[in-house]
Amino acid sequence: MRRLLVATLATALTLAGTGVAAQAAPAPGAPGIGDSYYPDYGNGGYDVSHYDIRLRYTPATDRLTGTTTILATATQDLNRLDLDFILDVSSIQVNNRPATFARQGDHELVVTPARTVAKGGALTIVVQYSGVPSTKVAAGYTAWTRTQDGALAVGEPEIAWWWFPSNDHPTDKATFDVSVSVPDGVEAISNGVQPRPPVRETLGYTRWSWRSLKPQATYLTFLTIGQYDITTDTTADGSTVYNAYSQLISPDFRAAAQSSVERTAEITDWESTVFGPFPFEARGGVVTPPGSIGFALENQTRPNFADVFFRRGSNTSVIVHENAHQWFGDSVSVQSWQNIWLNEGFASYAEWLWSEKNDEGTAQEIFDYLYATYPDDASIWTTAPADPGVDELFGDAVYDRGAMTLHQLRLAVGDDDFFTILRTWTAEHKYGNATTADFTALAEKISGQDLDALFQAWLYTPSKPVVASSLARSAKAAPLAPKSWAQISRTHQLLHEH
Repeated sequence: MRRLLVATLATALTLAGTGVAAQAAPAPGAPGIGDSYYPDYGNGGYDVSHYDIRLRYTPATDRLTGTTTILATATQDLNRLDLDFILDVSSIQVNNRPATFARQGDHELVVTPARTVAKGGALTIVVQYSGVPSTKVAAGYTAWTRTQDGALAVGEPEIAWWWFPSNDHPTDKATFDVSVSVPDGVEAISNGVQPRPPVRETLGYTRWSWRSLKPQATYLTFLTIGQYDITTDTTADGSTVYNAYSQLISPDFRAAAQSSVERTAEITDWESTVFGPFPFEARGGVVTPPGSIGFALENQTRPNFADVFFRRGSNTSVIVHENAHQWFGDSVSVQSWQNIWLNEGFASYAEWLWSEKNDEGTAQEIFDYLYATYPDDASIWTTAPADPGVDELFGDAVYDRGAMTLHQLRLAVGDDDFFTILRTWTAEHKYGNATTADFTALAEKISGQDLDALFQAWLYTPSKPVVASSLARSAKAAPLAPKSWAQISRTHQLLHEH
């Protein structure tokens, strides 16, 4: 035995002398995931696989009570972790033992488990909480929207903090179960499919249940509560279509809203021929009460639309845009918020393609009109889409110049390679995250061309690029607006109100 101990000691001394490091001590997970625009959003040290969110909500008081169970895996030896959350917490359990917790900053909940969790170890985090979400302020505002008959949890990039604790960044996707008890006669709508019909509970409440079967980012997880008229259908490929319309929408606009949203299956079937198979298990849309939100958001499987999009008649442009995001933004999500043009530029170009399909203006005609009519000092030219900054996250450069970039790429590589690039992009990064560099590399790989100059001019340079056709047109009158442009432009004005 003594000889073995001596040998072991000698081996340890030898390893120490050669600089082999001892195993790292357990450490706190980082309070941010490292996003270049929002460094304290998301958290390090663990990876979430599933959220089970169980709530009760009372519209009359805007009071929300809930229990969220988070299933995760430690990515390091972990003795402390952060959650992004701002409601009032009553208790937290980590792996079936009470944990201590404290507030830090305006949205960080710092949790200390009773036991260290080894790297690769399972985490079951149970958070019990309550509060009045509309009274909570973080990031300078209140994202939770109280309505005349309920509430909306719809927003980008922040919304989860107001209704469930999370690792709030698009790079940590998870599946979701959302179960909400609301007063009888009130609907509670979320993402995905209904694993069971609404169930009556005691004391005049009904529980609504929703399940997201594919990886989903936290900001794309929504909750809409109120009195809604609901239509359901099934697509040719068996997907569930679930649409909802606030009963508060004026009858003057209701028909226009329904004649737009009810075309979702048709539009996504067409988009599937362009971008690849629809990536999720359900489709649909929700039209929210008047005065609640002024924008639309591409919540996974079921976008939400403000009623203002339909006050001038039917609007397929916004249906095309938000559902194109099911591929660009929802399935393939940004690695960091700096890459937002990969969401908005692609969804905007989908509108151009829809216009082209319906003989309301070709993509080239829309490009020519935009290029000629935006002044040289407009923000679309003075902002680089690949790095727009937080203030221009939803600006013209991200939407319109992003779409113009894609059109220039299409001209450079030809239609065959261009649409192959789009379908390969959605296939290779399905349910994951990607960057601008990933996209430009893929475009060069498929086309076999050096595209550095094109992308440098259109994505990275904060000035108006020169195109050959503009030189020939310089002495001519500005082109007329294509037929589709009035609707596209109006849609984008509202989308910028994010």
